[in-house]
Amino acid sequence: MSTLDWIVLFGTLSTIAIYGIYKTMGQKNLDSYLRGGNTMNWWTIGLSIMATQASAITFLSTPGQAYESGMGFIQFYFGLPLAMIIISVFFIPIYYKLKVYTAYEFLENRFDLKTRTLAALLFIVQRGLASGITIYAPAIILSTLLGWNLTWTVILIGTVVIIYTVSGGTKAVSITQKQQMAVMMGGMILAGIIVLNLLPVSFTEALHVAGKMEKLNLVNFEFDPSDRYNVWSGMTAAVFLFLSYFGADQSQVQRYLSGQTLSQSRMGLIMNGFLKIPMQFIILFIGVMVFVFYQFYQPPVVFNQVQTEKLKDSEYASDYALLEERYSQNFEQSKSEYLALLDAIEQEDDNLTLELQRGIKSLKEEQGSIRDEVKELIVKNDPVAETRDTDYVFMRFVMDHLPQGIVGLLFAVIFSAAMSSSASELNSLGSTTTIDLYKRSIKKEASDSHYVISSKLFTALWGAGAIFFAIYASLFENLIQAVNLLGSLFYGTILGIFIVGFVMKWIKGRAVFIAALLSQALILIIHFWNGVGILGLYWDIGFLWYNAIGCLSVMLFATLIQKIGSLLKG
Repeated sequence: MSTLDWIVLFGTLSTIAIYGIYKTMGQKNLDSYLRGGNTMNWWTIGLSIMATQASAITFLSTPGQAYESGMGFIQFYFGLPLAMIIISVFFIPIYYKLKVYTAYEFLENRFDLKTRTLAALLFIVQRGLASGITIYAPAIILSTLLGWNLTWTVILIGTVVIIYTVSGGTKAVSITQKQQMAVMMGGMILAGIIVLNLLPVSFTEALHVAGKMEKLNLVNFEFDPSDRYNVWSGMTAAVFLFLSYFGADQSQVQRYLSGQTLSQSRMGLIMNGFLKIPMQFIILFIGVMVFVFYQFYQPPVVFNQVQTEKLKDSEYASDYALLEERYSQNFEQSKSEYLALLDAIEQEDDNLTLELQRGIKSLKEEQGSIRDEVKELIVKNDPVAETRDTDYVFMRFVMDHLPQGIVGLLFAVIFSAAMSSSASELNSLGSTTTIDLYKRSIKKEASDSHYVISSKLFTALWGAGAIFFAIYASLFENLIQAVNLLGSLFYGTILGIFIVGFVMKWIKGRAVFIAALLSQALILIIHFWNGVGILGLYWDIGFLWYNAIGCLSVMLFATLIQKIGSLLKG
């Protein structure tokens, strides 16, 4: 990167962090530290909620996912507005009425201490692991693109987040997230405008190319439980995930518990519900336009340039050179076919259009085969090398084709996103550990300042733990899927406990506690034997359905256990 890019990058990040520390200095009261003194207005809450969910993974993985698979991922968010309405009507009023610091305090009030502790521990395990991925995901890609040491990149991101999160608590997180959200969306929209200006074809022609290559397919009505992203999973399974994430995950609950009033919190949550889909649409569309760009300008064989540079210096250099030559020939032929396709579309020659489409798809298959051969060479040269490179697509494009200053801004987008979501996670982990475990079961009587210090200490410890996990973590098939998978393993059970608490008034603590343990065991069995089967039974389902299965199984098991218990007593 140029000097200007470095100035933009570090100037943006340091300004946001210093502002957050300055605005929240001297937070000594537990209420102000954990709930921001209930001073947040609705739009601050809404931006904070969006920034918490929009991690660096969103801006790294989503464009790459659109580049590879099109815009179908947006279906994942179709159920979000419905979930926000349900939470606003049923969840938030109860939290406000009880004046809780964490969502899990409600569970002791409704059931008992062990149920509260179980839900808190499930959250801590899930969010603790996710916080490591939240830091690791951008670190591994940024370290590769910038040539930095991975460990030091992880430590840099984690340390900056720990400093201002520990310093100012919930208020610092919410205040900085407003600036971070402005940087994130402003940077992405600017990048989108530049991508459109760089295209060698008109906007209409770009849409034709994307459409004919099936990148603009927004909805899929085919019911397939193994398909992660279709209308049915988005409007059913994903609703359960969103209900749990926004209604029972402390990293989100803490955002709207800081609202001035119940109405302000509701409005912030609804704002998120109706702005998230357009936001994801923009990010996915940018990824599709990058795809169109690379149909006319030759893309790298593998977007992770570090791996190809290693190949050039290895014993496989000549093999790689031959594959790269084949790739270039394929690209030139494909480019000619695209230009012919646009002419056929303009002339409204449907038969020729279909013929050219088939030809292009055949060339794309050959191109994919060449990429696979290159990846095989990469693994031969380095058996532990990472070959899944869709997460590198967008930032590789940024570094290769965007002007100076904008490159630094787009890197600031990624770092800001990593900081915003990590800060929320560490803030919620610190508060849950303090309120639900330490204050409730370990040191029940102490001063307000003692618990503020404890919360800061736990936040810092969780930050150190996230850094440690990130340093020794390994990538999943796709970063954004990794976070959704981790959530889906635990969220269903947690949501089930809350739903039983809200609507199944006859269920007691012992029944729901046992039901939650059984449900969690069931989800882990389903996941680890998914696509394999056990005891003659076979299943293959997308992980989003874990949320629905987990929630419904808690409700079913709790009902059965409660009825059996009543019969035995009778």
